[in-house]
Amino acid sequence: MPLELRIPAVGESITQVQIAEWLKAEGDAVQKDEPVAVIDSEKTTFELPAPESGTLVKILRQAGETVDIGAAIAHIEARAAASLPNPTRSAEVRNAPTKASTTRPSKTATERAPDKSARAKDGNAKSTSESAVTRGDSKRTPEIMPVRTSEPESEQDARPDRPEAAGDHPEAPQAATDLEEEIVPMSMLRRTVARRLVEAKQHMAMLTTFNEVEMSAVQALRQEHQEALQQRYGIKLGLMSFFVKAAIDGLKRFPQLNAEWRDDDILYRNYFDIGIAIASERGLVVPVLRRAERLSFAEVEQMIANFATRARKEELKPQDLAGGTFTITNGGVFGSLLSTPIINPPQAGILGLHTIQERPVARAGQVVVRPMMYVALTYDHRLVDGREAVLFLRRVKEAIESPARMLMEV
Repeated sequence: MPLELRIPAVGESITQVQIAEWLKAEGDAVQKDEPVAVIDSEKTTFELPAPESGTLVKILRQAGETVDIGAAIAHIEARAAASLPNPTRSAEVRNAPTKASTTRPSKTATERAPDKSARAKDGNAKSTSESAVTRGDSKRTPEIMPVRTSEPESEQDARPDRPEAAGDHPEAPQAATDLEEEIVPMSMLRRTVARRLVEAKQHMAMLTTFNEVEMSAVQALRQEHQEALQQRYGIKLGLMSFFVKAAIDGLKRFPQLNAEWRDDDILYRNYFDIGIAIASERGLVVPVLRRAERLSFAEVEQMIANFATRARKEELKPQDLAGGTFTITNGGVFGSLLSTPIINPPQAGILGLHTIQERPVARAGQVVVRPMMYVALTYDHRLVDGREAVLFLRRVKEAIESPARMLMEV
């Protein structure tokens, strides 16, 4: 009797997922724990492995379909009872259009994705170009669909070098319009992010306050300790660990920003789970540094680097993204000079970092050039008053400009 390939539970609040891609076709042999399909959930993407070695005999749900947790999506014949794979049948199934593919224009030869089974056998390696083509995401290469608005009346009229006869009126130039459009199903992650951002705007009294930070002290510390840190821990000392520590220092002084609005009550937290916003091909993800107050600078950098690598490989788990008491986002890596970040509900605040620029500033009555960064704090005004928000951001500024303050707790 065939084994049923079922969708596993992927998170406490997740009831449905989407089949993003089949890595195997009907008739293909599969090994135990070998990825068979890519599953897209509200929080992350993961590969669904085969429960036993055998043959994929029947695909029940096609790519692009939304299915319930626990639903059977395929049948696998265990190896002991499976017949030899039929190469002809496998090729027919692999080339046949799926439900998802019939809604999209066909790809040209240069745009087709690599062979899926070869990709699956290659482990977790996923190239950027492959992901961009095979996943239903806004980053896919658009299909070019030229539209001709008028046709020439004859072959002679179509010739561009046809001379005008004497007395002929010049013909109006033919209107040609090239439209580049493509309808792509929105991923579950993108839908969830969109819904939560709109909900945050509707249900929170969000306000943003700004400040600017001189980065000279941090840059000097990084230069001084970079080599030793890299030799000992195998990781570079970045900016984010400084801001994680500075944010925690500020949150301890202004706990409203680490709190949560819950009905008519305020839930205060005495721990600091800091979410770090990371841009991935599928959209923005926010993995969480658990108990970040207990982590060293090196541990913070190691965990962030690990999150970034796993986000690129689409290996983040739902538990990596769950919870969080405060979030830090760094638009500066893309060159953003200033922004107003949106809170990740039900949190009460988010700290936005931006690009570092050398700017003229006044110091001791003199105009000098310093590396400066604008920082922004968006906060829920229902929980946090303007005074606390401004003082929190000023505390972050002081901690970055004089890191010894965090050690001395002054």
